[in-house]
Amino acid sequence: MSDLRTYLDWNASAPIYPEVVEAMSKALLEGGNASSVHHEGRNAHGWIDTAREQVAQLINANPRDIVFTSGGSEANSLALSGLVANGTVDRIIISAVEHPSVMASANLQGVEVSIIPVDGNGIVELDALEACLTKAVAANERTLVSIMWANNETGVIQPIEDIVKLVHANESLVHCDAVQALGKIPVDFTACGVDLMSLSAHKIGGPQGAGALVVRSSVVLSPMFRGGGQELSRRAGTENLGGIVGFGRAAELITSDNSGAEIASLRSQLESEIKKLRSDVVIFGEDQNRLPNTTCAALNGTTAEALLIMLDLSGIAVSSGSACSSGKVATSHVLSAMGVDDDVAKAAIRISYGRTTTAQDIEKFLNAWSKAVGTTAKQNATAAA
Repeated sequence: MSDLRTYLDWNASAPIYPEVVEAMSKALLEGGNASSVHHEGRNAHGWIDTAREQVAQLINANPRDIVFTSGGSEANSLALSGLVANGTVDRIIISAVEHPSVMASANLQGVEVSIIPVDGNGIVELDALEACLTKAVAANERTLVSIMWANNETGVIQPIEDIVKLVHANESLVHCDAVQALGKIPVDFTACGVDLMSLSAHKIGGPQGAGALVVRSSVVLSPMFRGGGQELSRRAGTENLGGIVGFGRAAELITSDNSGAEIASLRSQLESEIKKLRSDVVIFGEDQNRLPNTTCAALNGTTAEALLIMLDLSGIAVSSGSACSSGKVATSHVLSAMGVDDDVAKAAIRISYGRTTTAQDIEKFLNAWSKAVGTTAKQNATAAA
């Protein structure tokens, strides 16, 4: 990232570790196809085996449970489609705040999809989930529940262990999108009890275009991609050697990252100061268990698009509550599901921090925010006149 700019959009993509670039370069320069039996092929296979062990160690999983994918979105799609295709699932239950890749994939599977509401803080309503599961069991429907661990927009953390107990008590399977949680809070695949879990490399300082679906050994998936025996026949196609190696190295590096407490302190400082500047600022999920690096805030009387432009011109990179693939700002389905008024939701921006964020970065943001607040107030006064 440029020294002239302040990057506060770590939930979108974390800057890559230099050590990851080095590991990827070495693997790519050595080359070789991991499916080949010659020396170069065996070397490539060894690189991938090492990465599989590194990712597994980060989340306390069996290396054989790791299926490397092109990212979190593919992992989410594979979890849902892989269980429907082999006849394991008749109904999919998701929360109203899931990532678009889960929502879109669920609606394309040709089975019944139930959406569980969330409360005003974005927490899944467990009573509604239990009622839906009870109904499915009574109808002899085989069910998959897909709930994200931590929300990508608000940072709010779901009670995953309680959800898993409830789902398993109703003889159903549970998939967890842990893309945003990984590297920010402890994620233990074995202890939490989920059956499938999605991960992404570029959220933890690895390369974009690499991810994984973790699949418990008792779960059988039908692959989306066919033609080869890669990934224990769960995902055909020549492996992305550089991406996988980079993912593994990032997993190894993030294990020793102890910046969480410092990041949480910086977040608290920023949130405290923006509330001093404008008392009507809204911080979503403020009193809930959240990722230590995430602030989702809205400033009444403005729009996210206007704030993003003003902050960007001041050298600050943040994002809106939700961004379309076109890059345009859209109203967040997450905030809508939380019952947030449309005008407030349209003003939401997400500030997310990481290992290299400093107090100077927070000060620079606050200076830019202060100017944006003043500009907004002046515009509102002019409009009122």
